Amino acid sequence: MSLSSEKCAMIAGRGSVQGAPHLPDGFADTFTSRYVDVGGVRLHAVTGGEGPPVLLLSGWPQTWYAWRLVMPALAADFHVVAVDARGVGLSERPATGYDTATLARDMAGLMASLGHERFAVVGHDVGMWTGYALAADHPGRVERLAVAEAVIPGLTPSPPLFGSEEGNNRLWHFAFNRLDGLNEQLVRGREHLFFGHQFATKAARPLPDHAVRHYIDTLAADPDALRASFAFYRALDETIAQNQRRAARRLTLPVLAVGGGHNLGPAVGATMERAGDDVTTVVIPECGHFPAEETPEELLIVVRSFLAPRRDRRSAAS
Repeated sequence: MSLSSEKCAMIAGRGSVQGAPHLPDGFADTFTSRYVDVGGVRLHAVTGGEGPPVLLLSGWPQTWYAWRLVMPALAADFHVVAVDARGVGLSERPATGYDTATLARDMAGLMASLGHERFAVVGHDVGMWTGYALAADHPGRVERLAVAEAVIPGLTPSPPLFGSEEGNNRLWHFAFNRLDGLNEQLVRGREHLFFGHQFATKAARPLPDHAVRHYIDTLAADPDALRASFAFYRALDETIAQNQRRAARRLTLPVLAVGGGHNLGPAVGATMERAGDDVTTVVIPECGHFPAEETPEELLIVVRSFLAPRRDRRSAAS
């Protein structure tokens, strides 16, 4: 399949396949960075591999790079698309459009531009929010949905303001991130303190220093990147209202819910059971909030098993 140069352009530089640090050996032989213009926003996607398409959606405050350790193995059986959502990494940072309905439209448009009418989705954290919206709003497009390490605002009951110390330590950033401007003033110039704390306290197995530096330096390099990183949370009123409407339409596709044993655990499955009829829950022991980086081999086992029917149908057809 070929794409017009107007819609798709290959790129290099910081944040791309050519510029990201410590990628697995041979990564750039399989994967390519490209820009894809979708509905007025230019998105950065990393693509490679052969087989049925699978879309990887990263969480906050990460980029496509979060999937680097699982992408080569997935590419043996699937065509992998790991994307920077609007506002993230090398993608454009418009002023609006960070509610999950808009983010889901972006992803549906991206996959259509890449020639994929139907595909599987794997989403983590904020990427789980978008993955749910994509499956709910575009049911004819998504065949299977795997999600990890989040609950979904508007589906899961909100925790009390005066909750436990453990809950506050885990969730305090939600209220902080929703502030209109003050949070940017407080964090700018202290990105390594704020975001470093997020990575340090949510991982059961510490992420490599080079990965944490990559994420934080990406956010610190551009003041607009910091603004966009908070925009997903500032749009939560819209997203919550959308999810409350989506809850009336149950998901019927297969859903895999993955939780870290040292973080959300079975709560990921519990939130998806509020939305879907065919939910399988897996809890990875000794894992915190970042399974694709903390426990990539364990995550690969459960995700590849979940996606196997798509791979096997293709093999049978050929």
